[in-house]
Amino acid sequence: MQQKKEVKKKKAFQLVKGMRDILPEEQRYWDFLRDLINKIAKTYGFSRLDTPLVEAADLFVRGIGQVTDIVEKEMYAFVDQGGDHLALRPEGTAGLARAYVEHGMHNLPQPVKLFYFGPMFRHDKPQTGRYRQHWQFGFEILGEADPIVDAQVILVAYKIYQSLNLPVNIQINSIGCPGCRPDYENELKDYFKKHKNRLSELSQHRLLKNPLRILDSKEKEDLPIIADAPQQIDFLCEDCRNHFMLLFEYLDDLGIPYALNPTIVRGLDYYGRTTFEIWTAEEEENSPREAGGEAGRLTDSAGRQSALGGGGRYDGLVELLGGNPTPAVGFAGGVERLIAQMKEKDIKVPEREKPEIFLAQLGSEARKKALVLFEELKEAGLAVSENLSKSGLKVQLENADKQKVKFTLILGQKEIVDGTIMIRDMENGIQEVVDFTKVVAEVKKRLEKSNVK
Repeated sequence: MQQKKEVKKKKAFQLVKGMRDILPEEQRYWDFLRDLINKIAKTYGFSRLDTPLVEAADLFVRGIGQVTDIVEKEMYAFVDQGGDHLALRPEGTAGLARAYVEHGMHNLPQPVKLFYFGPMFRHDKPQTGRYRQHWQFGFEILGEADPIVDAQVILVAYKIYQSLNLPVNIQINSIGCPGCRPDYENELKDYFKKHKNRLSELSQHRLLKNPLRILDSKEKEDLPIIADAPQQIDFLCEDCRNHFMLLFEYLDDLGIPYALNPTIVRGLDYYGRTTFEIWTAEEEENSPREAGGEAGRLTDSAGRQSALGGGGRYDGLVELLGGNPTPAVGFAGGVERLIAQMKEKDIKVPEREKPEIFLAQLGSEARKKALVLFEELKEAGLAVSENLSKSGLKVQLENADKQKVKFTLILGQKEIVDGTIMIRDMENGIQEVVDFTKVVAEVKKRLEKSNVK
């Protein structure tokens, strides 16, 4: 007796580690935020710029900095079939600055205001609220050095969260300019050298290459050492100090809540002078610095970073990428992190439109006529659903019941011959036959009457 060959079931594909699907039930949050970002951009005069997902790897190495976590550990870099060294964009500013140079935007009236909304890629450790493909929105102002545009960028950031009734606080610092920062970095390096043996392994590595980054550490053993570290504000040159003080005055005039935080240095080399992060206000109130003097970026109860976004000045980036000297400032916010906060705070967003009518059909001729009627109902502004691929009336009515529609329109062979259609009230089960040519007006009338109840 011949044995049947055992058929092996093919392994089902799964998500790549650190990636995620944005399911249909999640899309209303994303649509809501896209609309909000577009509305605020229009209000404040920002134009959208979309850069490609793939850029030359050296753009980020040069722009972000070789000795940064992104370039050293997180960037998705590869060599393509043509031998070009490329990378998936890990952040939005470097590509935007490249586009500013490449398309001659310095010839436009300055400053140039740009914004973006799209995915970024970092080979980071996956954890709650953090993904290797994550989405960011960002607002950038290029071509102006006055601190009033720093205030404008912070205002736009603040307005986004304020419009969601999400209380936030701006954590702000100045990391000086190439003129005054070296003296501070030398002082900082000398200080951390005294405590080298108590620093985390990561901070000991940073001490050799970029001591400023130690201030950004989240390692527990580093926090008490960071708390007593020298502060950049004590080393600012006169221009940087005046810039910083003017920014405070503008923020005071705007009524934007902020706190001076000497540990806000950001993780990218292109930053200078103003740096800031947006924290939830309640996390700021419960800051370890307030309670016991420890510094460092806050985390919430689930261990996620509490910063909803951040940014600052990058006056040297455009020139570094081959353009003219161009002062610039901007910020970026995390979409996934913001949506998580919206859910946690039960911030309501519009529900997806739910159908009020279901169109059911029985028979090939009824299906053809229902296909056309469906379009007529939609053009009349009615929220209608269907399942024209099904031929059985029972399964269609079950579908209508699951969708909790108010009325179901039933079109069968008898109705085709008589030139009628049946309207079924799904609440009480009462059915009534009406003239097919008057069905749109009749349904509108019944819906209006139903919605008044």
